[in-house]
Amino acid sequence: MTDFFTRDNEKLSQFNEWLKNAHNIVVTSHQNPDGDAFGSTLGLFCFLKKFNFKSLTFISPTDYADFIAWMPHAESVIVYNQENKTLADGLINDADLVFCLDYSSVSRMKDMKEAVLASKSKKIVIDHHEQPERFGDLYYWDQHASSASELVYNLIVDLGYKDKIDLDTATCIYTGLLTDTGSFRFPSTSPGVHRIAAELLEIGVNPSEINRNLFDNNPFTKLQFLGYVLSKKMTHLPDYRTCILTVSEKELKKYDSKTGDTEGIVNYGLQIEGVVMSAIFIEKEGMIKISFRSIHDFSVADIARDYFEGGGHKNAAGGKSYLSLEQTVEKFVNLLPFYKKTLALQPK
Repeated sequence: MTDFFTRDNEKLSQFNEWLKNAHNIVVTSHQNPDGDAFGSTLGLFCFLKKFNFKSLTFISPTDYADFIAWMPHAESVIVYNQENKTLADGLINDADLVFCLDYSSVSRMKDMKEAVLASKSKKIVIDHHEQPERFGDLYYWDQHASSASELVYNLIVDLGYKDKIDLDTATCIYTGLLTDTGSFRFPSTSPGVHRIAAELLEIGVNPSEINRNLFDNNPFTKLQFLGYVLSKKMTHLPDYRTCILTVSEKELKKYDSKTGDTEGIVNYGLQIEGVVMSAIFIEKEGMIKISFRSIHDFSVADIARDYFEGGGHKNAAGGKSYLSLEQTVEKFVNLLPFYKKTLALQPK
């Protein structure tokens, strides 16, 4: 499924007119932004800086992790919190265009959603998640794309501005490609993704430096926390080809866990021989946050959507629960018998 406004002459003409006449631009990502959310949004931000708008702002619904704080122009991001709310609401209200990147549901904007929806701005949605809500005016959407960063690159090319991709823009887009493809190992890593990566390297992107900034620059406590979770909080259910990880709020505090410290832990479950699905349940902010991962044709997006108020991609999805940590895990485990046959049929 795709929806590219650039392939409709009328919509493309309308977008170009909006861009030409815009004075105030806001770009946004989803809450708790990951590498692709930051990569795509900062990539677009860097690109749009070339147009010298009166105001160009990146507003993030929540704080962001240290492992992406090194990215070009990250220091200019406004976090939508109590301290910045009045400023951010004013910028959103005055915006001519609001770009919504890497999210398909307004709930992913958290507390910022009311301001964005109330704004008279035109909303441009750039996303690759399944079943997007129709809150935007124009869409550049492909559920088969590897990442929102891939879409940002293709959008810039479609608009005829490939020559405006400088090193900062390229670095951000490459970071998004790298993180959302699992370092180019997930099934969404298409030939097109590698071609884009090659062109970004030709611009001057340094892949070893980006990899080190992302993966090899961790505080000691984060590695201690990872070791604890893998050794004490991981359960293997071989009959269901499933791995479960749990983290309580008390444990997050014990290891002084920061935003982003739990990012990627769920993927370790898929390293176990025979496992098809991995899920991590994290007690935080009065709810249980859930991340699902899978391989082959087993869809975790369906489970997230049908039972845990979430959604996402076939092999990577998220959800939430307002039950206790123990009750949420029990609910998930009780679902597994219904999927046992499908899980068993997946390749080894």
